Amino acid sequence: MLTLADIEHEAVAALLAAYGLRLERVADGAPIPGSYWGGCEAGLVGSTVYARGDTPLHSLLHEAGHLIVLPPERRACVHTDATDSVEEEDAVCVLQALLGDALPGVGRERILADMDSWGYTFRLGSARAYFDRDADAAWAWLQARGLVELPSRELVPPPGA
Repeated sequence: MLTLADIEHEAVAALLAAYGLRLERVADGAPIPGSYWGGCEAGLVGSTVYARGDTPLHSLLHEAGHLIVLPPERRACVHTDATDSVEEEDAVCVLQALLGDALPGVGRERILADMDSWGYTFRLGSARAYFDRDADAAWAWLQARGLVELPSRELVPPPGA
């Protein structure tokens, strides 16, 4: 599983900054603030994503995705649990793979594979199958928020990028 320590921290920080977010690196072994799952999983507090070197990159991108889809005024209220919306959760699963494409040497294929390794479950049996054949509502949800272009299924560059 690809972790934050495996890639350039600065590349991830720059990607998040393009969306108005901040990446805060937590010391190895220290608890991660705002982590829903605990352990090495990424955390959220306000517009900050917290992660350690052993944090899986897919986890970091998933949590960042929750903040990206929120307007800035709602981000300020987030602590640990970003949503109870099934639609948002489904859309963020697509968005995290697209964010993987924006990182050098990562790509959506690696993020989707790591999602499967972590234990995400989808009706069609894999994250790739969900992304390709079962996520029409998620794609539409992201498009309605100006985050993806359809039918190309590409990420819209963040404002100012």
